[in-house]
Amino acid sequence: MVKIRLRRIGKKKAPFYRIIVADERSPRNGRFIEEIGTYDPLKDPSEFHVNEEAAKKWLSNGARPTETVSRIFKKCGIIESAK
Repeated sequence: MVKIRLRRIGKKKAPFYRIIVADERSPRNGRFIEEIGTYDPLKDPSEFHVNEEAAKKWLSNGARPTETVSRIFKKCGIIESAK
């Protein structure tokens, strides 16, 4: 199964994440298939950049986003929230 999740980079107490597409069995900072964006939680408000075309392509191919990534996608408008 393929997941869209966060890969942590950055120093201790200064997190910075890349949004990646990876096999769910690979470790958090291990091998990945494609990088589709970034997320910086330290800025106020949080800053994120997502390649929307790549994200939609992977979602249509059956990749499942984690909770945090799905919240980022909802803010970007990639996923419509079910109300």
